[in-house]
Amino acid sequence: MQTLLWVVFILLLLLPLLIAACSVLQSPVFTKQPGSIVYPVETLERNREVVFSCEAQGSPPPIYRWKLNGTEISPKSGSHYSLSGGNLRISHLNKDQDAGTYQCLASNSFGTIVSREASLTFAYLENFKTHRRSSVSVREGQGVVLLCGPPPHSGDLIFSWIFNEYPTYVKQDTRRFISQETGNLYIAKVEPSDVGNYTCVVTNTVTKTRVQGPPTPLVLRSDGVMGEYEPKIEVQFPEVVHVAKGSTVKLECFALGNPVPSINWRRVDGVPFPRKVDMRKASGVLEIPYFQQEDAGTYECVAENSRGMNTVKGKLSFYAPPHLIEKPQDVQKLIDDSLVWECKATGKPKPSYRWMKNGENLESERIQVANGALSISRLTLTDTGMYQCVAGNKHGEVYSNAELRVIAVAPDFSHSQLRSQTLVKVGGDALIECKPKMSPWGVVSWRKGSEPLRESNRVTILGNGNLRIWNATKSDAGLYTCVARNQFGVASSTGSITVKEPTIITTLPSTLDVTVGESVVLPCQVSHDPSLELKFTWFFNEQLIHFGSHGGFFEKVGGHSAGDIMVRNIQLRHAGKYTCAVQTKVDSISIAVDLVVRGPPGPPTSIHVEEITDTTASLSWRPGPDNHSPITAYTIQARTPFSLGWQAVTTVPEVVGGHQLTATVIDLSPWVEYEFRVLASNTIGTGEPSKPSKQARTKGTSPKVTTANVSGGGGSRSELVITWEPVPEELQNGAGFGYVVAFRPHGATGWMQAAVPSAEASRYVFKNETIQPFSPFHVKVGVYNNEGEGPFGPVTTIYSAEEEPGRAPTRVRAKSLSASEIEVSWKALPWNASKKRVLGYELRYWSRSEKEDTANVQRSVGNQTSTIIRGVKGSTTYYISVRAYNTAGTGPPSSTVNVTTKKPRKSPSRSALSGNCVCCRCFRALTLDSTCAVRHQVLYKKNRHSRPNVMETNTTSVELALPTDEDYIIQIKPFGEGGEGSSSRQITIPRIPGPNAVGSASKVSTLSALSTIALSFTARTSL
Repeated sequence: MQTLLWVVFILLLLLPLLIAACSVLQSPVFTKQPGSIVYPVETLERNREVVFSCEAQGSPPPIYRWKLNGTEISPKSGSHYSLSGGNLRISHLNKDQDAGTYQCLASNSFGTIVSREASLTFAYLENFKTHRRSSVSVREGQGVVLLCGPPPHSGDLIFSWIFNEYPTYVKQDTRRFISQETGNLYIAKVEPSDVGNYTCVVTNTVTKTRVQGPPTPLVLRSDGVMGEYEPKIEVQFPEVVHVAKGSTVKLECFALGNPVPSINWRRVDGVPFPRKVDMRKASGVLEIPYFQQEDAGTYECVAENSRGMNTVKGKLSFYAPPHLIEKPQDVQKLIDDSLVWECKATGKPKPSYRWMKNGENLESERIQVANGALSISRLTLTDTGMYQCVAGNKHGEVYSNAELRVIAVAPDFSHSQLRSQTLVKVGGDALIECKPKMSPWGVVSWRKGSEPLRESNRVTILGNGNLRIWNATKSDAGLYTCVARNQFGVASSTGSITVKEPTIITTLPSTLDVTVGESVVLPCQVSHDPSLELKFTWFFNEQLIHFGSHGGFFEKVGGHSAGDIMVRNIQLRHAGKYTCAVQTKVDSISIAVDLVVRGPPGPPTSIHVEEITDTTASLSWRPGPDNHSPITAYTIQARTPFSLGWQAVTTVPEVVGGHQLTATVIDLSPWVEYEFRVLASNTIGTGEPSKPSKQARTKGTSPKVTTANVSGGGGSRSELVITWEPVPEELQNGAGFGYVVAFRPHGATGWMQAAVPSAEASRYVFKNETIQPFSPFHVKVGVYNNEGEGPFGPVTTIYSAEEEPGRAPTRVRAKSLSASEIEVSWKALPWNASKKRVLGYELRYWSRSEKEDTANVQRSVGNQTSTIIRGVKGSTTYYISVRAYNTAGTGPPSSTVNVTTKKPRKSPSRSALSGNCVCCRCFRALTLDSTCAVRHQVLYKKNRHSRPNVMETNTTSVELALPTDEDYIIQIKPFGEGGEGSSSRQITIPRIPGPNAVGSASKVSTLSALSTIALSFTARTSL
């Protein structure tokens, strides 16, 4: 036996070589599996054989076997079983012996697999046994059930009924129903036309045979007609119906009754039917195709007529045969390895699992099956074979195949060489892994150089063959070889250990103390093996620092051999723990630096108004963080709806020390809503303010401030108009604020008073018919609120309304000064006659083409007796009237005068001017309009900012005596009765620096201190 086992070992060792040499070797895999067969018994005499198909691929070619009901079939000579390839042929069928469950087994040198189960059943339909049936007698209007009673059969049946004679079949409708479950005929309400013979016809869907039962006579009773009655459900579906996934289910429901009941369907949970559901109300059938999980539930049939209602319920339960979603795959393992194969399937009910090896159920202490997963520990060569996972529930089984090969292998390092170089620091630990492929596992040994490795308390060969060295020294450097051997061979692999100097951070851990805004260098100095490259990494509060981001606060300044960094413009948020991590290929090390940032205090918290009066508020608060510098003082600020932002306030004590957490704010305004905030200060500066307190209103008190700018006057007849500036809300000191207006005529002793209960009021009008126009009154305005009365303001004199002027101005004259100007004059009225003051005069003027209602208005002020109206049109007749006016309005108009403005001249163009220090060329003057003489103004000045001198002339040339040592600017402006023309451009006469000067003429003259300038100009006018 031991010799045989070693032969198997050697064969399995050579198996990979055989596979490489002959790639067609393959374990068996089904390509065709048997399917269930339903065989019609009627054809047994004509063709008495069936064939179950079975085909598998494999190399060597598979050998086939078959089982019937779990027992192997032996296709011997003379047997009615025979094999053709993998197909099983059964001749001379016998329905009693050959019916059952068949399975095909395919085997080759790799193992055996079993096919799915396939059944052989025989379909038949026998004849009805009885030849006569008794008649059924019913009343008209009564319901009746005619029984079919099908004969013995196998296979699905279809039922129909013949009425009287073939081929007259009963048609189903709301009154007549044929159950395909029982074959019975149901008539809900019998009518006289239903009388006759009824024959049940049964058809086998497999054999296609049809048989007829004996006729059943239906007759009417003569004892009357059946009255109305409520529905009685005679056809109903089971309480629970199991429906396969994807199948079609039909539910039957029919009731007898008078009148004929209607049939309706619904789901008890209220979910509406999907569109796929077919409700054939006429035949009492509910059909649900392609049944899914969401179709499961309780269904209700409702039969109803005018006499009542009846219902029946049934539950449709969803089931699904198993479906594999995770299958085991072929695998190759070494001796003593472990195997885990996963096998998962869906289905309802939840599938159970079993495993087979080479067609037989698995049973072994080393084998475990849990939730479909197969586990085998400590594999041996005998575990090699074909395995099948079978997932099944009561609705079927599914199979999945996989091959397990357990192989024996000589040691091999081709895929797991030792690491060529292992780096370790002095004092560090080194691990060299040795993972040869070999089966079974053999012996692992080590060499250092050419000598066997000596184990010590620092050098150990681990149980898995790996080499571990603790506390390495320089002497541990060198070549190391792992040697693996088993009964099939020996192999080795070599790698080296290099021992490096350790990396040491020479900077000591420390705590740095800085102030906001400063910059600081965080050191990270190291000593290291010069052959190793350093990598510095910095962390802030355990978060990696990305240099170049973070707002540019962090910068590397250490170069290649040091990891120093600089933190620029430090802020409070930069306080924390900084870690410098240094890494080489051999080791890594880190050091931490704590950075303390001192800055202005953080904002105080919990600002509360503890107590408030009309002018004071007691505050309390809690200190914020002092940011490593003690708080020395607090500042309190307030804000109201009337203030411009936050304002400093006066407190008691005047200076609030850093240890004090309460203070009283004074000098507040009564009846004003305040918010307060607190700022903390230390030696570094003042921090951010706290959040504002809740709004608090000071208590009210009587007003302390009176109105300003009391004045008035004007208004209508018999009125005294008094005005003032309203008191601002922040000075009203309480609710219910208003004004008290006191007034009396000059010479009177008693005051008249009126209350104005509106804080926004700024005007009061006293009207009395006895008030004389323009009478003086003493007036004062006081204030009050709900807390009491405040002071009155100073007494001022205000005049009552006056009357309009009663007389019109006289001697009105109008004269045209130019095409655009009219001068108007009049005789003034007495200034203060009969208290009808004249404050000025109002001129109204309009052209002939305009109406007086649209006249232009121009007013003069005071006792002026003439004015000029400008901007009128030329050659236009204007009408003008004058009225006196005062605060009461205007008086009566004067008599209307008219005037025609002068003809407008076409504006003279700019005069052309030429000249120099010696002489000026003369230009011919263009002919001017003979209706208007043109004069010229010559303006000359020393510089642009001095006042000009003016000379007028009727000619087109002029001589000026000017000093020679200064520059002069000269400009010509024409004017006439039509108005002024446009000025010429400015020209500059340069000064003469010496006794001799050259002008633009060809002659040279010597001039005295005063030189005569000859100017000529041309006056032009538009033609």
